[in-house]
Amino acid sequence: MIRIVIADDHTLMREGLKRILEGNEEITVAGEAVDGFSVLAQVRKGGFDVLLLDLSMPGRSGIDLIRQIRTEAPKLPVLVLTMYEEEQYAVRSIRAGAQGYLTKESAGSQLVTAIKRVASGRPYISMEVAERLALDIMTPEKELPHKQLSNREFEIFNMMASGKSITDIATQLHLSVKTVSTHKSRILAKMDMHSLAEIVQYAIAHNLLAPFER
Repeated sequence: MIRIVIADDHTLMREGLKRILEGNEEITVAGEAVDGFSVLAQVRKGGFDVLLLDLSMPGRSGIDLIRQIRTEAPKLPVLVLTMYEEEQYAVRSIRAGAQGYLTKESAGSQLVTAIKRVASGRPYISMEVAERLALDIMTPEKELPHKQLSNREFEIFNMMASGKSITDIATQLHLSVKTVSTHKSRILAKMDMHSLAEIVQYAIAHNLLAPFER
């Protein structure tokens, strides 16, 4: 029996995932988490085999949360299940220590297979992500500007491009407005930009805009 913890701050999404898994005798839901703090509490408590993790939750989230989980539970398989398309976070998630990456759009048809795969110690990623990881190793090319951003900067970049204000970002990430403003300044400097409009235009051009959030 594979015991999983579902980490997502939307009740409807958690219930929908449980319905997908209903009737599967090999998988059982052992717990739930609604933010980064409760995710870490579940990890520290243990007693489950796979963490099904949304990247965007209140509190500590995203790539930083994956790194923290990997530090505290090095052998726990993490399967990222997110609304973000692969172009945005898949490679960063795998590099941070996730075993798999699945978009919520694909959950209905691929979730059970993905859980079983990562529970057995094997990765679950698309061929496109595997190829990008291999190319990064084999042919290091001049990076696009957004690839120079740290994981936290990229998260804030994505949120700004999606229309969130500095105050909204600070609230969601549990950071001060001053800290988010500092990150914004660094993002603009690294990407050689001067305005939010340039960030939005760049995100659209490189297919980096997050899907509409519920």
